[in-house]
Amino acid sequence: MVQLVEVEDEHFQQSQLGPEEEDDFTDTDSEISTDSNWDPVDETLAERLAALRDIVPATTRGWVWDKVTYTTDTVKSTLSFAGRAAWAISVSALLLGVPFALAYADDQQILAMEDEQRMREMGSELLTTGGEKSTAERVGAVIGQEGAKPAL
Repeated sequence: MVQLVEVEDEHFQQSQLGPEEEDDFTDTDSEISTDSNWDPVDETLAERLAALRDIVPATTRGWVWDKVTYTTDTVKSTLSFAGRAAWAISVSALLLGVPFALAYADDQQILAMEDEQRMREMGSELLTTGGEKSTAERVGAVIGQEGAKPAL
């Protein structure tokens, strides 16, 4: 059967240069301490997000920043284009639509005036034709109805 034996290098058996280690050494400048007065309730969201900076690698942070920047630029350019398009469409509608609406209203007014004039001419013809018939009989004759009948 094979036995494994640990062979130590002579280099590791020599003592290192520098100050001797003391058994009672304490680090008073350390940021990590068990007697800390740190309260996580007092920590703000910004401080917590800033602490994530140390956890997330720089390449990942760069990739995320590039994606955020690209998305922000895309949204800005899309909204800018939509605003310019809305402005162009609304101005075009006003420049073309308002004069058209005014012209259409004028045409309708002229047609109404012509109809009114025709009605007046027809009314004057009814009143001036024939002297022996009553006005009701003349109107009935023009309309094509028979004479007036008594209600009772």
